[in-house]
Amino acid sequence: MSLREVYFWLLNEFKDFQIVDAHEHLPPEKYRTSRDVDVFTLFSHYTLTDLVTAGLPEDLLTNFGDFNRVLNPSLPLEERWRIFKPYYNASKHTSYFRAARIALKEFYGVEDLTDENYLEVSKRIKEANKPGLYRKILREKCRIKAVLTQIGRIPEEDRDLLIPILPMRLITDLSNTHDLEARGLKPNVDVSSLEDYLSHVRSKMEMWKREGVVGLKFLARETFDVSKEKADNAFKMLLKDELDNPKLLNDFLVDEAVKIASELDMVISVHTGILAGNWEDFSTTNPMHMIPMLRRHRDAKFDLYHAGIPWVRELGVIGKTFPNVWLNLCWCHVISQEMARSALDEWIDLMPITKIIGFGGDYSIPVEKIYGHLVMAKEDIAEVLARRISRGLMKRSEALEIARMWFYENPVELYGLKLS
Repeated sequence: MSLREVYFWLLNEFKDFQIVDAHEHLPPEKYRTSRDVDVFTLFSHYTLTDLVTAGLPEDLLTNFGDFNRVLNPSLPLEERWRIFKPYYNASKHTSYFRAARIALKEFYGVEDLTDENYLEVSKRIKEANKPGLYRKILREKCRIKAVLTQIGRIPEEDRDLLIPILPMRLITDLSNTHDLEARGLKPNVDVSSLEDYLSHVRSKMEMWKREGVVGLKFLARETFDVSKEKADNAFKMLLKDELDNPKLLNDFLVDEAVKIASELDMVISVHTGILAGNWEDFSTTNPMHMIPMLRRHRDAKFDLYHAGIPWVRELGVIGKTFPNVWLNLCWCHVISQEMARSALDEWIDLMPITKIIGFGGDYSIPVEKIYGHLVMAKEDIAEVLARRISRGLMKRSEALEIARMWFYENPVELYGLKLS
């Protein structure tokens, strides 16, 4: 078989795969179906970044800038399309937009938005926005068995699908007594010492574990190994609202949360690399900032997100070096398919195939784009594996086994998912 024939053979085989979506910000379905949606709903979340980069005027402080007007459902669609159209045409070939356009074709019957069809597409999106949407898109079209979702809380519904990961900052970020009050502690719960607060952290994490939380989310950044004595002094200053440098205390609490997570068999999910939106300083989330923490916590499990883009090679070497690390391609395929393919090809050389996770959509309200992203992820993985087969580096049966690991078995194993 030629390279292209192997590629298409793999894609066809992938159609029957069960999928674990290893990273979303997906709320329960009612939060989508209760919204006033239209065609521009598909172009929220990520695609806006490219629109702004293309020149769409942004105004983040008021509701009167073009940036906000495009997404305002109370304004006429015609007015919003007039603003949107030139920047859409400039941006529609990016990977962000490709996921939306795949979804447009699959669910709403058009390959591209035009003057002639945007009103009809909006009508179809409104008509489809009803209970059963998640089942249609996620279960039937994507064959997704479970979604690891991060919405800042435990989802109150759709728990047969949505498996929560919570932000670590809920227990680690403290700067004054107001933070303790916001967590429902002072004056209701005695936290007159650091030991009291650590007991609260442990109790909270144990409760989350019982309620089905499988991991804590952390943003890659420089952290330091802080002594208990220094942290204790910092906590005393916090209780007086005299803490000038919260980072010292917060770094200590992060380390303690990681230790407890290790004992509870909870994963530490870590955002690395590129940040969403415009004007962000992504150098602050360089995955190499994680190395000291990885060395301190050898019994922990770290799921490093987003291929560390643009530091994909550095992340690959981290994955090779540290047995407590998994590398997750969530978000990556819609950032750049070419970069995702290049990273994955090099990672196969660098590290065991059991330590790679192949897909996570990383969306919220525009659930249709999860399908578009999954199509792109399958293309990227098929392309990389087909090249290996064509070069005689693996058999077709081995390629299928590897793909199943990346799409399903590896996230199930890492997160200890109990899926029927």
